[in-house]
Amino acid sequence: MYDELYKTWKQELENGELTKLPSDFYLRTADYVKKLAEEARMLDKRSAKASLLKKETQNAKRMIQELTRARYTKMIKKANKGEKAPPDVLTGDEEKIFASASTFSEAFQSLAKEVLQGRNPKVEVRQERKMAVLRFTTHVPAIIGADMKPYGPFQAEDVASLPLDNAKILAKQHLAEKIEVN
Repeated sequence: MYDELYKTWKQELENGELTKLPSDFYLRTADYVKKLAEEARMLDKRSAKASLLKKETQNAKRMIQELTRARYTKMIKKANKGEKAPPDVLTGDEEKIFASASTFSEAFQSLAKEVLQGRNPKVEVRQERKMAVLRFTTHVPAIIGADMKPYGPFQAEDVASLPLDNAKILAKQHLAEKIEVN
């Protein structure tokens, strides 16, 4: 997976347009990071293998951050221009994010248009439930979220996005830890 991540990262940074990602890219990448963490826990921290694994993990995480930041920037530029992103290059999760960015951009342009025409702005904003990313510290059975959707079951070290209300409860009960996403 490291080689695929490196190749994808390099293509994204060198290309001015969004590059095509496999639909399961983020899922497999998250699994790869999880496996690196699991393997690191099993090693003696002073061993050469642990040192190499730590460096691999640092490099992988840096590439993931730079890759997602580059894709984010490209998607925002497209949304601001009112352009559509080619659906074959986005993952399913990215399509959802891009749709909300496009909606934001259109709403803001509508606001400016109304004001420039001397009319009181009438902006309608859909309220979406806020989500939080959690890392589970123990097994948690499936739950029904505040949005009435099923989530789980989860194992220790699983990472998932849940409605903020549920995330607060799980964190308070020390079943999961909230992860800050940049």
